[in-house]
Amino acid sequence: MTEKAERLRELHRPGDPLLLPNVWDAASAATVEEAGFPALATASAAVAAMLGYPDHEGAPADEMLAAAGRVVRAASVPVTVDAEAGYGMRPAELVERLLAIGAAGCNLEDTYAGELAEPERQAEFLAAVRDAAGDALVINARIDTFVNGVPDALDAAIARGRLYLEAGADCVYPITAPMDAVPELVKGLPGPVNVNNFPGTSLAELAEAGVARVSYGPVPFLQSLEALKRFATRVLSREDPYG
Repeated sequence: MTEKAERLRELHRPGDPLLLPNVWDAASAATVEEAGFPALATASAAVAAMLGYPDHEGAPADEMLAAAGRVVRAASVPVTVDAEAGYGMRPAELVERLLAIGAAGCNLEDTYAGELAEPERQAEFLAAVRDAAGDALVINARIDTFVNGVPDALDAAIARGRLYLEAGADCVYPITAPMDAVPELVKGLPGPVNVNNFPGTSLAELAEAGVARVSYGPVPFLQSLEALKRFATRVLSREDPYG
């Protein structure tokens, strides 16, 4: 288990980022691994939707972790699990549950019940997760200043990221950071940075800026639903769905 965590850590290379088209079930995991990716990541929004629940811990923790466990079992490569805000578990319990399903890493966000956590409180939580996990989990600490639209989101993200890295996070994830903020984030943070390659961002520019990890969140899941919708619409209209 620690070997997979170490492999996942090694894949975080500034300028040559780990690319993670996020998955949501065993079939999507197998498909992405077969395409040649050296690691996988779940997306909580996609997993929750697949289970029939809203995002942001709207699904029961047991169901989310069971789904993540199926992803891990379907893969031979390291899997990092989007554990949202930790489901209200104590750090030791959360780590125990993640390791029990074979996770090599986890995302942990700093928004709780719609409210951005105090940075010092979140740093304490991350430090406790690190103490419980040792080297067995790669901790990706999500920073929600941009997605929550806080004032001076860039400066706040850098301040939070420094605290989170000092607390033991392996990587920090200022989710939905705009492209023009990425170079400043990489420059201001003394550790690997994870960003999104959403429409309007350039993978080449992200790599050039020194990003170490690139995520796609629920976009692969949403695109798969669009493909299914197109197929179903053509069947309903008596058109050739394979055309």
